[in-house]
Amino acid sequence: MLDELILELKQKDVRLYLNNGKLRCKAPPSVLTPDLKIALQDYKTELIEYLLDAQCHEYSAPISVSRKTELLPSFAQERLWFLDQLETNSSFYNISGALRLAGALDIFTLKNSLNKIISRHEVLRTSFSLKEGGAAPVIAPVMDLDIAVVDLSIVAENKREIEVSRYLAKEAQLPFNLTQGPLVRATLLYLGDANNNAEHILLFTLHHIISDGWSAGVLVKEFVALYESVIAAKPSPLPDLPVQYYDYAVWQREWLQGTQLAPQLNYWTQQLAGAPAILELPTDRPRPTIQSYCGANYHFNIPKTLTKQLKMLSRQEEATLFMVLFASFNLLLLRYSGQEDICVGMPIANRNRVELEGLIGLFVNTLVLRTNLSSNPEFTELLKNVKEVCLGAQAHQDLPFEKLVEELAPARDMSHSPLFQVMFTLQNTPNTSLDIDGLQITPIDIDIGTVKFDLNLEMTERQDSIDAIFSYNTDLFDTATIIRMAGHLEQLLKAIISAPNKRLHDLYLLTIPERKQLLLEWNETETEYVQDLCLHQLFEAQVEKTPNAIAAIFTNQQLSYGQLNT
Repeated sequence: MLDELILELKQKDVRLYLNNGKLRCKAPPSVLTPDLKIALQDYKTELIEYLLDAQCHEYSAPISVSRKTELLPSFAQERLWFLDQLETNSSFYNISGALRLAGALDIFTLKNSLNKIISRHEVLRTSFSLKEGGAAPVIAPVMDLDIAVVDLSIVAENKREIEVSRYLAKEAQLPFNLTQGPLVRATLLYLGDANNNAEHILLFTLHHIISDGWSAGVLVKEFVALYESVIAAKPSPLPDLPVQYYDYAVWQREWLQGTQLAPQLNYWTQQLAGAPAILELPTDRPRPTIQSYCGANYHFNIPKTLTKQLKMLSRQEEATLFMVLFASFNLLLLRYSGQEDICVGMPIANRNRVELEGLIGLFVNTLVLRTNLSSNPEFTELLKNVKEVCLGAQAHQDLPFEKLVEELAPARDMSHSPLFQVMFTLQNTPNTSLDIDGLQITPIDIDIGTVKFDLNLEMTERQDSIDAIFSYNTDLFDTATIIRMAGHLEQLLKAIISAPNKRLHDLYLLTIPERKQLLLEWNETETEYVQDLCLHQLFEAQVEKTPNAIAAIFTNQQLSYGQLNT
């Protein structure tokens, strides 16, 4: 149970540390549920021993290195540079976010706050120069980001939100040139001043080579803290950064040359030996020879009661909610594809050291979770298998995905991504307030119309329910197919809760309306016919109507009504 507890803490970004020999915990209050607090208390002694052992075996921390020597990109940056060279002028690796700002906004303070963030994080001042065999980071000593202000108040009020969505999508799809900075943009949309309450939208766009999902949260958090301190005429509350992103890049390369690399490589090469190259989901159209990455999102929700039952099942089976949901998703993929050996990608923050928690940059890593669903096991047996796979992957999470692909060297195929084509994520995002005195701040979702994989299921654990998004490749799937898939997933979750000891193929996939359609509606074949004729007479009447129509087929032989009558 200790391993499962440690995994749950990592997934929820709960950081444990020792202070004068006492166990301390750093996490948002909404994450520390009563059950989790009880578990921390019950396993306090074991957790202290775990942290002491980790300290003894911990490899050296990142340190600041000289900027006089040529800097090297991280492995993830190398891969993104390579992909950018394959397809120049692409917006595929843009990361966009937007904040709705309602209230008295000081635009000068906003610009000042954003430029302070750029000054703090040298990765935001980075471009890349071409060198033999790759690229080298070039850090601008100073950079003053020009923030465009666009007046949309002149647009008719009933069309304003449509124009906002159009502008956000357009801006998010504008490509970057990696050899020319900046690789970050900010735009402020002014929507008007109704009832003395001004409304703006602040849009951020960054290239993925300098940022990731965690970084977006750091950027917003620092923006709120800096803006609030300036308005209140107080000094910046942000501590100095102990290291910068390229200190991490140097440290990462040194670590991968040490003794830590071999056990990581050995685990993953054994784990993925003989794995299928592709997951053959039934698609609405044939797979294109080259991926276009055209995508769309479908939002749905796992309701409160079902979410509560899923959490209860995870506790009963000594697993995490992630494991239960991941096992259920694998069951869905099994039932759709018929494949019993399934590889699914899982992103992780990859910020195991405290020095990296407050940095903006590309840290995210991807793990490949391979699940064996053969022999039609009970769901609880599948869950045990998934638990073992998750714990093994977490214990070997430090190997960059780029190095794994390089080591395994799968056959290159431009029609799909290597090692996996489906991804699963469970976010544990607390509902924290971003509001500043006099300014209400609300995040806005942006759908930029691209997707990196065939299918991506991202679930977000809320206080009493689970929000979910299917991101799907529109070259392969129609919206109706994905809507049906979401319904099947919810139906499987209900079936699992009702009977977790049932075998996988005995758990209902079809919804009640679908079962009614298949079993009743499509079998309502009753029809009126003449009652005073024999069967051979009815057949002869049909022969007169359609003598050349096919009446019978067997293997490669067929007979028309006329031939059969003869």
